Amino acid sequence: MEDEGPSQSEGVIISSLNYMGFFVSTRQNQLILLDTLDQEVTKFRECNALPDLNSLFTEAKVYHNKLVNIRKEMIVLHDRTTKLKKRALKLQQQKQKEALEKEQQREKELERERQLVAKPAKRT
Repeated sequence: MEDEGPSQSEGVIISSLNYMGFFVSTRQNQLILLDTLDQEVTKFRECNALPDLNSLFTEAKVYHNKLVNIRKEMIVLHDRTTKLKKRALKLQQQKQKEALEKEQQREKELERERQLVAKPAKRT
């Protein structure tokens, strides 16, 4: 006998097997899609759980401005303290100079008084 191909019942079985393979393949694809979708939903929820990035950047900008202002203020204070230290040193040197001049003046006056005191004449 010549092979006439599959019989009608064999054709139905093959056709059923093809459909089952198609359904299994489709079901696997659906499971993969569901898993991917679940992962995306999880990522989305994690992103929503984070604080709003705009508010974080705004807050960071505010704190940056505060730091800049503090830095400027510290520079101004440093300049002022440097000037005050220079002034204090200058005043201290002036006071020392005045004290030295006063001491020298006092020594001159004492020497002058000593010279004015009568000295007994020497006997010869």
